[in-house]
Amino acid sequence: MSAPGQLAPMSQDTARQPYQYVRTELVEPDWRRLPGWRQVTTAQWRDAQWQRAHCVKNARQLRAVVGDLLEDRFYEELAADVAQFATMSMLLPPQMLNTMAPHAATTPAAFTEAFLADPVRRYMLPVRSDREPNWPSHPFAERDSLHEADMWVTEGLTHRYPTKVLAELVSTCPQYCGHCTRMDLVGNSTPQVDKTRLVLRPVDRQEQMLDYLKRTPSVRDVVVSGGDVANVPWPQLEAFLLRLLDLGSVRDIRLATKALVGLPQHWLQPKVLEGMARVARTAAVRGVNLAVHTHANHVQSITPLVAQASRAMLDAGVRDVRNQGVLMRHVNATSDDLLDLCFALQGEANILPYYFYLCDMIPNAEHWRIPLHEAQRLQEEIMGYLPGYATPRIVCDVPDLGKRWVHQVAEYDRELGISYWTKNYRTGQEVREDGAADLPAVLSRRYPCYDPVSSLGESGRRWWTRNHAPSAAPHGAKDEE
Repeated sequence: MSAPGQLAPMSQDTARQPYQYVRTELVEPDWRRLPGWRQVTTAQWRDAQWQRAHCVKNARQLRAVVGDLLEDRFYEELAADVAQFATMSMLLPPQMLNTMAPHAATTPAAFTEAFLADPVRRYMLPVRSDREPNWPSHPFAERDSLHEADMWVTEGLTHRYPTKVLAELVSTCPQYCGHCTRMDLVGNSTPQVDKTRLVLRPVDRQEQMLDYLKRTPSVRDVVVSGGDVANVPWPQLEAFLLRLLDLGSVRDIRLATKALVGLPQHWLQPKVLEGMARVARTAAVRGVNLAVHTHANHVQSITPLVAQASRAMLDAGVRDVRNQGVLMRHVNATSDDLLDLCFALQGEANILPYYFYLCDMIPNAEHWRIPLHEAQRLQEEIMGYLPGYATPRIVCDVPDLGKRWVHQVAEYDRELGISYWTKNYRTGQEVREDGAADLPAVLSRRYPCYDPVSSLGESGRRWWTRNHAPSAAPHGAKDEE
């Protein structure tokens, strides 16, 4: 007999497969199980403004929601992490917090253990005991790990690929994820990180972005992000999108928003849906592909409200809703976890599994990161279960280079955990800086990336212990030892 919320498998043959697919219906966890939300109505829960107004931003507010369910030891670990490691401030929408430990027993000891072990909690609300004790940061970790700001052509507009740009309209999100690749810019400062700030007024920043795109017709693809576009007031976002659509050179527009998963209520607001429909109609008339990209890392966060928001985007005329997740140890770094998430996304929520990135080398992220060879194995293990168009590609976002499928590595030193990558284009910055340079020499350059030191064998760990200072092996150079 199937468990509640599950439909019986089509064939018993699945029991003999390494991964057994069982269709599982999406469920919205009951928020009333948490003491602080026992009186919250369904209408309140579905209201975007209520969700934003009741985000959890500190330990005091977390206590107000969970009451006595979390023991003091959790708050002690949380406080220690904030003081010593956290690169992102706390910002948890009720929707996201509600997906943590959804089936935990309500005794303090049992709830605390379940909450500590919860995969969504691990990346949304890290505590000190999560961190890697010996190597919390990789020696080559950087605040702007992908050097996006170095490739700004105007404030917030990164031109890294020949035909694509990233437009960061805002430096805030409806939720803050601990592993955020833009932790240098996004969110509030923490004891560890005094954040970089955007300087221009939003209207001036957008004007400069549009002016650059007018002058650069080779750019056909614009990712509109931040931060999160859900934090851009809708009239301002719609106006920017319509002006993008006026540019004949722009053929793809992708809106990046974690909020489709973390705050789906935002995208279900009538004013937002009506505006999205207007933008989508204009995009269709002009033959432009309009898509929404979201960010889910575990199956628990895919709920009926998420599916409803995704369907609403498609009904409004968006071509695709796609997911870009991040591979993280103790969150989703097993083939079962990835396939469970992908089937929920593709089969139940109309969200296309698109990419899973290796976690970037930002400070204090070593406990999340996995080595390249594990990512390659995961890519192989998930093949054959999902439709080909819905099988996500696992990629490494290599500093100074860009996204590369994990099997595209040019050379890989497993002992030292150093991989080397090549590319087939010049970044916008390289074109500006060395337009007269020899193209074959530029394209033959190799770019390094690094496995977590804790994942290496004894000889590799000894090497990094001896040579741990960044000056021992300058970034971008290969050490021949």
